[in-house]
Amino acid sequence: MLGRTVSAPTRARAETVNAFMRGVYNWMFVGLAVTAGAAWFTASSPAMLQLVFGNSFVLIGLILAELGLVMGISAGIARLSGGAATGLFVLYSALNGITLSAVLLAYTAGTVFQAFATAAGMFGAMSLYGLTTKKDLTSWGSFLFMGLIGILIASVVNIFVGSSAMSLVISAIGVIVFTGLTAYDSQKLRMMGETAPMDDATAIRRGTILGALTLYLDFINLFLMLLRLFGSSRD
Repeated sequence: MLGRTVSAPTRARAETVNAFMRGVYNWMFVGLAVTAGAAWFTASSPAMLQLVFGNSFVLIGLILAELGLVMGISAGIARLSGGAATGLFVLYSALNGITLSAVLLAYTAGTVFQAFATAAGMFGAMSLYGLTTKKDLTSWGSFLFMGLIGILIASVVNIFVGSSAMSLVISAIGVIVFTGLTAYDSQKLRMMGETAPMDDATAIRRGTILGALTLYLDFINLFLMLLRLFGSSRD
């Protein structure tokens, strides 16, 4: 009788964590599907391509809007309703797909598929590791953050240098950083699920959307780094 009393809350918490993580992955997949659909639609429409890439102001505006949405969702998640957070995430996924349509034009279909499949495999393996490992990955955070800052600085420098060798090194380091972030963020989200209020549906929805955005960004950046490594362009 005592064993049942102790195990009931444990089972309830485990179910909450599982439901939380399912929500995170489900919304992440929705975001990826929206991005893929928007990218395909834009790449297939001469009018959309002209609108987006024929006017630098439109492209810059889209990029700034994406940055604003990411910061808005991340910083303001506690003030957003579940529906608003979801809508902003879907909107961000669509805008990102529009700008990423350039990928479908710059690289061969085979290269895009190879990079996507490789990213999916690496992401799945590292996310599973982050969810199941008993090792505390908190110490990875500062190291990975420094690596991310280094990638950003090196990428800006390489815009002016234009070194293909430097681009290759940046991409290789980027793959390491984003695979690490996938495991780190997955464990952090599992811990978030373990402390999520079981009776607050709005808080859980906010958490799932923020988690979905986090893993979505890990996957997209991993995919782009691998794409640059594989690098079979249409030229």
